[in-house]
Amino acid sequence: RSGAKLIAPLGCLVSRQKHTLPDLPYDYGALEPHINAEIMQLHHSKHHATYVNNLNVAEEKYKEALAKGDVTAQVSLQPALKFNGGGHINHTIFWTNLSPNGGGEPKGELLEAIKRDFGSFANFKEKLTAVSVGVQGSGWGWLGYNKEHGRLQIAACANQDPLQGTTGLIPLLGIDVWEHAYYLQYKNVRPDYLKAIWNVINWEDVSSRYATCKK
Repeated sequence: RSGAKLIAPLGCLVSRQKHTLPDLPYDYGALEPHINAEIMQLHHSKHHATYVNNLNVAEEKYKEALAKGDVTAQVSLQPALKFNGGGHINHTIFWTNLSPNGGGEPKGELLEAIKRDFGSFANFKEKLTAVSVGVQGSGWGWLGYNKEHGRLQIAACANQDPLQGTTGLIPLLGIDVWEHAYYLQYKNVRPDYLKAIWNVINWEDVSSRYATCKK
């Protein structure tokens, strides 16, 4: 599955088009042996697709509630919007954060910022891994950019909570630690999955996100 540039999720509710499942920029098996094809196919075509479908349903109901002035219905729909909207946002970032040509270390400004804010790349890698391992149940480990302080920051989010919408940090690199992201290959040994995923991190994408959010 190659191809189309990933669309920006969650457009305006007023004149919105339905959200669609973005194509992956590589084949399902391209990240092997680190993440196998079966996981990628299920993760993308089933899990992400479900978030997209449920988000469209929730937005349609929310639009109807707005038109009716039904505040109770609007409030009751917030969890579905947050969960499915977050799932769509998070996975749209996640797919581009990975690459069959990934791994190694970042270069240029991003590497310098990592050294400035974490002491070294090795220290950053250790901290983000530890935070991701430590997520209780399902969630994400993130490298984000704190625009107010001009610094990189590591954070964890539960479930599908989107980083920027819940912490204010701009997402640069997200690591999915839901079991559906690794269980078929790594069983319940999350640390093995986290060790492997560093081999496919797309530092060009992360660096591009960093450059964009600094403007």
